[in-house]
Amino acid sequence: MGRPMAGHLLAGGHEIYTHARKAVPQDLLQKGAHDCRSNKEVAAQSEIVITMVSDTPDVEEVLFGANGVAEGLARGKTVVDMSSISPIATKDFAQRINKLGCEYLDAPVSGGEMGAKQATLTIMVGGPEAIFARVKPLFELMGKNITLVGGNGDGQTAKVANQIIVALTIEAVGEALLFASKAGADPAKVRQALMGGFASSKILEVHGERMINRTFNPGFRIELHQKDLNLALSGARSLKMSLPNTATCQELFNACAAHGGAAWDHSAMVKALEGMANHEVSSKTQQKTAG
Repeated sequence: MGRPMAGHLLAGGHEIYTHARKAVPQDLLQKGAHDCRSNKEVAAQSEIVITMVSDTPDVEEVLFGANGVAEGLARGKTVVDMSSISPIATKDFAQRINKLGCEYLDAPVSGGEMGAKQATLTIMVGGPEAIFARVKPLFELMGKNITLVGGNGDGQTAKVANQIIVALTIEAVGEALLFASKAGADPAKVRQALMGGFASSKILEVHGERMINRTFNPGFRIELHQKDLNLALSGARSLKMSLPNTATCQELFNACAAHGGAAWDHSAMVKALEGMANHEVSSKTQQKTAG
């Protein structure tokens, strides 16, 4: 997702210094991005440093590892982490960056690869209001629904809440379409009918279609959603509360991963439900074609 996001910043007229664990995409370099040898060099060259990686340990390594961002910072610079990671670790990272005389925003996103490409991401921000106001013009080049949720860590908390809702809604859509299909109705027609009612949602629209058409190429990989639900469940334990349906969704993702599906799109959660029902969601048109 970082690739199209960086492209939007370039298109907005900003000078971009980049570093990647593999290689910076050639199309970004051709559009004028500078290829740096380390995260330290990126920080030394930039006023605002944006990180976008997979998990909490990755962010810590990028920020505080050898030749990391922290080594290249000077007082007054800003670090913006747009990864989806632990809210608790985020608060610690912010304090460590603040001690260097710099500001920190956590700004995880929702909207997937398509939202990144179309610059329609939802961006959930935690940090000081004045710093949010200064960075907001950059966010507006990458997203549409941009909200300052609260202090450092609150953006990540909002993202965890988002992932709970997404997982539970995927599960609900999967159950509904599976029920309809096994009962003999055409799930494509059922989905079409539901899209006009109170059950309508973006997940029914996009992932319901994936389930019916069997298009489970990511998208957003199951293994990444597992990581996010781990954050939710570990957070719930620390808060001494229960998230029973979140736990159920995680077990369904675990079942998919056990069958080689860690890299499937998260809409493929329906495959775990299909296994228990001994039935696959498919439209009447697909059934006739197969016959």
